[in-house]
Amino acid sequence: MIPLESAQFPVFAATDPGMVGKNNEDNFAVSAYQVSESDPTPSIVAIIADGVGGHQAGEVASSLAVEMISHNIAESDASQPLPTMEEAFFQANQAIYSQATINPTNAGMSTTAACVWVIADRLYLTAVGDSRVYLKRDDRLFQLTTDHTWVQEAMESGILTPEQAESHPNAHLIRRYLGSKQPPISDFRMRLKPGESDKQAVANQGMRLKLGDFLLLCSDGLTDLVSDDEINAALDDRPLPETLQGLIDDANSKGGHDNITVIGIQIPAEEELVASAPRSRSRFWLILALVAVLAVVLYGGWYFQSIIWDEESPTATIQQGATATFGAPVSTMTALPPTLTQTVSEVTEIATTSPEPSMSPSPATSIPATYTPWPTSTTAP
Repeated sequence: MIPLESAQFPVFAATDPGMVGKNNEDNFAVSAYQVSESDPTPSIVAIIADGVGGHQAGEVASSLAVEMISHNIAESDASQPLPTMEEAFFQANQAIYSQATINPTNAGMSTTAACVWVIADRLYLTAVGDSRVYLKRDDRLFQLTTDHTWVQEAMESGILTPEQAESHPNAHLIRRYLGSKQPPISDFRMRLKPGESDKQAVANQGMRLKLGDFLLLCSDGLTDLVSDDEINAALDDRPLPETLQGLIDDANSKGGHDNITVIGIQIPAEEELVASAPRSRSRFWLILALVAVLAVVLYGGWYFQSIIWDEESPTATIQQGATATFGAPVSTMTALPPTLTQTVSEVTEIATTSPEPSMSPSPATSIPATYTPWPTSTTAP
């Protein structure tokens, strides 16, 4: 795919370390593309990863997950989004596990990951762990992803009630994550209705987004402290930066015991699209008129010279510019943090050759984070 400077829909992202001095082990990326030179279909890829591990290893794991997933999706032609995301998550898992085995300071590191891929107006997603994707539609909030935690499995089995799960000591015991010796299965279930079977949930992939929809990706630093009802109420008509910063402030006001990262993708309401259409048409006709004038001038100059000097000049080629997209600007790519010394290709090679000792995630420390998301991010003001 071809990177673009702006997305087809307004997008904003923000991260906050929380209130307890914890190292920020969250990472995220938002990228805009068009499918190819011959196919101008726009695309947005948004990723959130919440790392686990001591001595900044969690930050390394989440950064590497964002890097590898972004790279693999960017290299695709967008024709098979689900297999592409599955392969991207597999490669990220292998890279993280390999880094953990060759570097003692990164031993046991792992990360959750949630990825949304919007191609034109169709939605695809996958996730491992407890970072979530929500959809707000018609004033209702839907949790599209399913948490891969011990308490979620206990609730599904009828062992725990939702009220018991909230305060259970195993509430944060992750059952599926990137960095595992046994690669995790990417979860493609997209829950839209209560009681849907797994097959029905997977069949929801590729659904069309509607005018006024709002997509929210977030780490558990938000959902641990802010309820779904509160999230739904907060996703109002304010500008995206205010809306997302309001969610972060709400979590921090309730203790902010973990890192908080949010990404919002807003599909404009109909009146907003209609309001922007005349300007787009006017710009198109203005560009077309300028091109026509330039063509006449160039042709006139060539014709005039051919009459006076009876010599042929080379025909001018007018290159059409890129089509502008409606959305928020997307910033430029940044490099991997200093802790990641291998390139993507080197890490991928290591993933296929490294030994496989056992691994268990270790708790995060309070060492200050060096936050360098890739390839595009917008931090909180």
